[in-house]
Amino acid sequence: MDQQLVNETPLVTYKRRYGIALVILAFSSGCAALVYEVVWFQLLELVIGSSAVSLAVLLSMFMGGTCLGSILAMSFAWRARSILRLYAAIELAVAICGISILTVLPHISGALIRFGGSDLAARGALAAACLFPPTICMGAELPTIAHCFRGNDGKLAWVSYCYAGSLAGGAAGGLLAGFYLLRVFDVNVATWTAVAINCMISLSALLVGYKLSPVAHRPTVHAKAVPKVGRAASAPIYAAVAASGAVALSAEIVWTRALSLAFAATVYVFSMVAAAFLLGLAIGSTSAGILIRQSKIPPRIALGWGQIFSCVGLAFAAHVLTDVIPNSSIVVSVGPWHVLWHEGLVSLAIVLPCTVAWGMSFPLSVACLDSNGKHLGHKVAQLYSVNTAGAILGAVGTSSLFARSIGTQRTVQLAIVIAAVAGMAVLISATANDVTAKQPLRRIRYAECACITVGVLLLVWDIAPLPGVLIAYGRRSAEWIAASRVADTGHIIYAGEGLDDFVAVSQTGDGELNFHASGKVQASTSTQDMRLQLLLGHLSHLVPQHPASALVIGCGAGITAGALLMGPAVHQIKIVEIEPLIPRIASTYFAKYNNNVMENPNVSLTIDDGRHFLATTNERFDVITTDLVDPWVKGVASLFTSEFFELEKQHLNPGGVVTQYIQLYQSSPDVVKSEIATFADVFPNSVIWGNPRNGEGYDLVILGQAKPVNINVDDLEARLTSPRYAAVKESLRSVGINSAADLMATYAGSVRDMTSWVQGATINRDRSLRLQYLAGLALDDDEAGSIYSQLLSRRRLPSGMFLGSAATLTSIERGLQHPTGN
Repeated sequence: MDQQLVNETPLVTYKRRYGIALVILAFSSGCAALVYEVVWFQLLELVIGSSAVSLAVLLSMFMGGTCLGSILAMSFAWRARSILRLYAAIELAVAICGISILTVLPHISGALIRFGGSDLAARGALAAACLFPPTICMGAELPTIAHCFRGNDGKLAWVSYCYAGSLAGGAAGGLLAGFYLLRVFDVNVATWTAVAINCMISLSALLVGYKLSPVAHRPTVHAKAVPKVGRAASAPIYAAVAASGAVALSAEIVWTRALSLAFAATVYVFSMVAAAFLLGLAIGSTSAGILIRQSKIPPRIALGWGQIFSCVGLAFAAHVLTDVIPNSSIVVSVGPWHVLWHEGLVSLAIVLPCTVAWGMSFPLSVACLDSNGKHLGHKVAQLYSVNTAGAILGAVGTSSLFARSIGTQRTVQLAIVIAAVAGMAVLISATANDVTAKQPLRRIRYAECACITVGVLLLVWDIAPLPGVLIAYGRRSAEWIAASRVADTGHIIYAGEGLDDFVAVSQTGDGELNFHASGKVQASTSTQDMRLQLLLGHLSHLVPQHPASALVIGCGAGITAGALLMGPAVHQIKIVEIEPLIPRIASTYFAKYNNNVMENPNVSLTIDDGRHFLATTNERFDVITTDLVDPWVKGVASLFTSEFFELEKQHLNPGGVVTQYIQLYQSSPDVVKSEIATFADVFPNSVIWGNPRNGEGYDLVILGQAKPVNINVDDLEARLTSPRYAAVKESLRSVGINSAADLMATYAGSVRDMTSWVQGATINRDRSLRLQYLAGLALDDDEAGSIYSQLLSRRRLPSGMFLGSAATLTSIERGLQHPTGN
């Protein structure tokens, strides 16, 4: 007997090396896949838009391809002479697809826009054309690896480890892309990095197949025959796997949305949440492998209780999000990387309890249906496709329906119920289909399910909606709560969840209204903010000669659009807003301040991503103005790229102007330099207008024209004093601008003055979107005063820009020494 053990030890070691090698391959493959996913989503969002509907289309196409790939793998793997050669070919195909998309997409983006337009089905078809080839290959990877373990001892456990390796690799790839490759480089470097990984995997798979694979195909002599699982017994397993995928993706979307409020919606937060989610799944899959190999607990029982445990995890996560985080202050003085590290740990604490349970679901379901591994590859492919199909339903349903219709609270409650029902169905099937189970055991099982039902109902009842303070103030919620205990900081009069964003309205103790989006104040009726919003609107229609039509990208509180509407020459305004809820809020709460712009017959509203609208319309405008949320919000940086500014320029009528809001607070010199340099790259004759607060910087308006800007101040004064412009003059007077000279005194310099200051600044381009990475690290900075001082130190009064009498020009020079807002 001892001799037999000695003879078997090298074989066991050989198989272990083989399994470890495949786990490493799976890890590397998952890493490359997530890098690709981040890059492809970034590229395709530029073409089909970044609205929730567009993202749902992209996500469903990506996951649909993996689902189809897992189904196709069932037929190809069985016919392959060498499984690892097939796997190597799949990895090589993914690399070729990655290179193709990177190379071809910029050249066909025009065709995508032209033929796709605003039609959702066409957008989905075009996204599928780009994503299906590589994702089909990705979906075939895990089932192909599963075929490698046919006849190997502990095969089910090794499949679990490979699945865990793929998920852990995905977490690593998401962090690699989000924190390094795209922050430091661009989509080109990120893609070629993933391509290099795929090529290394392909070569390594061939090497592993040559050195180790023969051992894996030796039949197991003492394999125990296991009865085939019938349809009645397998149905609860498939249902549980599908429900697990649906609930998991639904929860991921809910957590990402909620944590983007709590931590700020930067690209780093999105990367952290995705990585934490995948890491939890990997831990769960590894745990399932150990359980399958060493525990005597039946897989069906473990699977059922795993679903039940996920209900508790969902309730725990909801409690942290609604009760703990809003009352927890974030120490921002320690630096952005320490803050991100803290936020990453909190994200892990929220998602791990559930994701570990969901990560166990897939391996345990395989063990339930094929415990001896006779049809391992086939079952892995089947269950993987079912799980992915459920994930598609959960993701699309939550993105396009639940988040808007029933809100976060009801979505979480529904997820808990679905998970509980799936878990109880599996537990009941464990005894109902076991002929050896005694009647008392079945009664105990039913009693357990009754207790579970009561517990689930209590959990569902205890789920609270997201607090209004979190929706309004986000990461500053605790500060607002603490301040409200000391003084009257006002109250929140509305808080709602939209399809793309969270929106709130609050009223201060002084009666001023604040408009909140993305967890912070984006507009208000305070004098400071009103001056900026009116400056942005009035400059847009006063500088051009014949501003008949205007495009406003970003509705906000509607005050900028309302200022444009006051211009007597403006006859048509089109507002493009990505979030359907925002125009209703502007109409309901800010009509008094925005000239009731949403009800005006000359104003039309389009719900779309601003970039996608411009790319798909043939309209031209005399004025294009963008009143956007902060550039650190994920996706907003695509409206700050040189390609987008070029798109605006193409849609301007001769003599038209483009105006853009630039914030100085919660920003850094590098961020502001990047914004100005990128705008000046397309509009080299740009002019900057300032809106200081107490003599220090607060925010800016940058104005660009195709030709040099020339303003006859005397003519402008004559217009403002005419009866037709009485409303405009009164609007400007309400924020301390009493004349045309006062308005011109907000001049903060031309971009030509800033040439030396912005030298070496990052130009924000579609292929990098570097601005969102810069801004994401600077959102806690307080350098507005220093930035504005640097601008003013380079400001020169340009000859030829301001035209008028000597007295008028002298008045402007005097105003520049004491600008409005001091």
